[in-house]
This record gives sequence, C-alpha cells and structure tokens, in this order.
Amino acid sequence: MNFNEYQEKSRKTAKYPAIGHAVIYPALGLVNEAGEVAGKIKKVFRDKDGKINGESQSALKAELGDVLWYLAQLATELDLTLEEIAKYNIDKLYGRLERGTIKGDGDNR
Repeated sequence: MNFNEYQEKSRKTAKYPAIGHAVIYPALGLVNEAGEVAGKIKKVFRDKDGKINGESQSALKAELGDVLWYLAQLATELDLTLEEIAKYNIDKLYGRLERGTIKGDGDNR
C-alpha cells in the first residue's frame, strides 16, 4: 500500500467531532498518539533494559499506526497528500545531506 492509498482508505474511518477548525482534533490526536509511542519506549528502558521484544514491537506497531492515521487526517484537512509531504521531506533531508547540514538545528539549514 502506498501513502496516498492509505490516506484515502483511512479517510473513510475519520469520524471525529468538529471542534473549531477542522485541524484541531487530528492535531491533538497526533500529539497524543506520539506521546503514547514515547511512553511505550520509556517503559522498554525502564522495565526491559532497553530490549524491544515481540510484545513491545507489536504494541509500538499499533501506536505508530495510530500516529499515521492522525497524520493522514491532519494532512487531508490541510489539503495535502502524504505522498507530497514525504517527497518534500526527503528532498529537504537530501539537500541538507548534500550541503553537509544534516546535523545541527534550525529549519533553514
């Protein structure tokens, strides 16, 4: 499955409340799910000496799927495709790689 196919299929399951601007709910959901990913990784280091076993990997796969779902909905609300976002991002990263600015901080490097 490619990004655009996922975005189209996932949109059929997008049933969420209109709370102000259409981007609010998926943006908050994205941050929440990203936090759940971080929490599961934290617990791997706290409880399992940093070793990701099959159970942890499955749990992380589920949470990363939720991150992807919210990202797809947010992109749709912004009239963007996941494919164009992915292409833009990889072009930006390769530009930084070519300029030797992959390390460091700041958006415009």
